[in-house]
Amino acid sequence: MKVLVLGSGGREHALVWKLAQSPRVTNIYCAPGNGGIAAEAECCAVDLKSLPAMVELAQRLGPDLIVVGPELPLTLGVVDEFSKRGWPTFGPSKAAAQLELSKSFAKEFLQRHRIPTAHYAICDSMAEVRDALPHFHAPIVVKADGLAAGKGVVIAASREEAATVAGEMLSGKMVGDAGLRVVLEEFLEGDELSFLVFSDGERVAPLVAAQDHKRIGDGDSGPNTGGMGAYSTQTIVDDQMRDWLVHHIARPVVEGMKAEGVEYKGVLYCGLMMTARGPMVLEFNCRFGDPETQPILMRLESDLLEAIEASIEGRLSDGDFRWSSDAAVCVVMASGGYPGAYEAGKKIRGLDDAAKVEGVKVFHAGTSRRDGDYYTTGGRVLGVTARAPELADAVERAYEAVRCIRFEGVHYRQDIAARALKK
Repeated sequence: MKVLVLGSGGREHALVWKLAQSPRVTNIYCAPGNGGIAAEAECCAVDLKSLPAMVELAQRLGPDLIVVGPELPLTLGVVDEFSKRGWPTFGPSKAAAQLELSKSFAKEFLQRHRIPTAHYAICDSMAEVRDALPHFHAPIVVKADGLAAGKGVVIAASREEAATVAGEMLSGKMVGDAGLRVVLEEFLEGDELSFLVFSDGERVAPLVAAQDHKRIGDGDSGPNTGGMGAYSTQTIVDDQMRDWLVHHIARPVVEGMKAEGVEYKGVLYCGLMMTARGPMVLEFNCRFGDPETQPILMRLESDLLEAIEASIEGRLSDGDFRWSSDAAVCVVMASGGYPGAYEAGKKIRGLDDAAKVEGVKVFHAGTSRRDGDYYTTGGRVLGVTARAPELADAVERAYEAVRCIRFEGVHYRQDIAARALKK
């Protein structure tokens, strides 16, 4: 069986690695892929911003299954294009991907279907921002409405700061067109949780939960990023809470979309805040999270291919997943300057030593390979991921491997999963 994975990050490397373990997979392609993925799949050049280019590539390769990694192809309607041609594709349609493409769409959808979320206001102008701000207590969350690669969220310490940030977003200066509409949101306190489910349009099957670390610095300091690390354990949510999240959040989303004439198939990522008032939805992603996919898939014992086919073919059940009770941890190694301007082309050393650490897999995110050496190409370069029976041991293994790896300007957080270890 031939499988094509679209994308080029750490998430896609984890998907390629896991899919390649299926006894039915004979060929695996990744487009465009990266330096590390090239060691495990055949990488093919493609412009993920171009529907015709993606169609032409799939036509040429003739895969039996296509898995869409990043959000951009989904929001362009790649699943609609491929499905129209009868090509089995894992991911939601363009209409369903609105849940991620537009924060305002998602907030209004949550309100319509009585799914718990923070108090909010949608603003198209500074006049609307000024009218809305008196209804919020500081700190205030300011979100760009559109896709901003994890950089469209700012927690403002005061109403004045919120107004300034909203102004920068609305002007297009901060995140381009993504910020031409903004959402102001009540600041929620608690632990963040990434809760992912597979859906076949009717049923949902939960994956194990994970916790992401969004801020660049230790102790959750500094600006938001695409994610600096994540961990997953058996105890992060108990069975009772998992069932609650399925019945009160994930399933109502899929049923709500269906009631509005849109079938939701694929993976649904619910970004939640576990508050004193109960779990609340912060955001949706219509694809696997990055870096959460790395520790989640490290714990998956069953065949990912089988579960993906069940989602596409409308026969999903909880039994499609078997999980290890081990803990898994991913530490992201980033370029100096990220999430701001950073330099690429730095030589990466020590990968072979890192790979020798027990229970470790190094997933490549922003790398290229030439003349047998790896070089940095992105802001997030590597996702060093470790699995062990206990969380403390998984953390220790991950950081032992991280210390083996060197490149100029490297930056990583030293406190991934520290809060969970304190508990």
